[in-house]
Amino acid sequence: MAVLQTPWYDKAVEALKLNGKSERTQEAYARHVRKLIEFQHKDPDRITEEELRKYFIHRQDVNKWQPNTMRICYSAIKFFYLHVLERDWHVFKVLKAPSEKRLPAVLTREEINRIFTKITCFHNYVFHSTIYSCGLRLQEGLFLQISDIDGKRKLIHVHRGKGAKDRYVPLPDDTLILLRRYWATHRNQDLIFPALGRGHNLGQVSKTPMAIESVQGAFRRAKIEAGIRKRRVSVHTLRHSYATHLLEAGVNIRAIQRYLGHSQLEPWSACI
Repeated sequence: MAVLQTPWYDKAVEALKLNGKSERTQEAYARHVRKLIEFQHKDPDRITEEELRKYFIHRQDVNKWQPNTMRICYSAIKFFYLHVLERDWHVFKVLKAPSEKRLPAVLTREEINRIFTKITCFHNYVFHSTIYSCGLRLQEGLFLQISDIDGKRKLIHVHRGKGAKDRYVPLPDDTLILLRRYWATHRNQDLIFPALGRGHNLGQVSKTPMAIESVQGAFRRAKIEAGIRKRRVSVHTLRHSYATHLLEAGVNIRAIQRYLGHSQLEPWSACI
């Protein structure tokens, strides 16, 4: 977990584990606390409540972070200050990100093909192809391990997805072939998408997955180059598109719900 390299590191990890947070939640929370420290250029115990208040406003009004991003930001920083630094400030009692009730963006198959043709790095191409063809969340794709792939049964075992739920998703033949081709380029014993390092020569020994900012940036650049002008299109849009395309192909909606790991029908079902 790429978390704070500070005297509070061990206490932060301990508190998150004791609270039952998954590894992916720990990663997300740590990332937001790191962003706060980098923004303020000081240790977290020296940041005042007023500085924290202004930071939240800056992310919302200047950086235009979406409500879902702000919600994670609030939760991460609140958890850190309450349970690690033990500061129960008033600002934490008023935090609330607005709820979004928007239909998700969906890409056509032709639009997805246009985007993929603009992704020039092989590791990014394989990653985004896997996300789309298997309907994975971004973090689920990043943390895929060799042991999660059942080549004989053509399934991927997604461990501790959102809500700590395990599930199996179908693995298309073309995607399995692509994953095997990519793994042969790094031969990491655990991760399918390891961090490669600046020289792309650390894949075999890497213990961490590719950076989330890296894959998001690759998708964003490809989307622009492909001339996609739909609003709110991100890596996560590939997952919505996967579900919609299966529905269009006549796949039972309950099966799609199971593949996605949803306990109830989601907005994507209203997109066609």
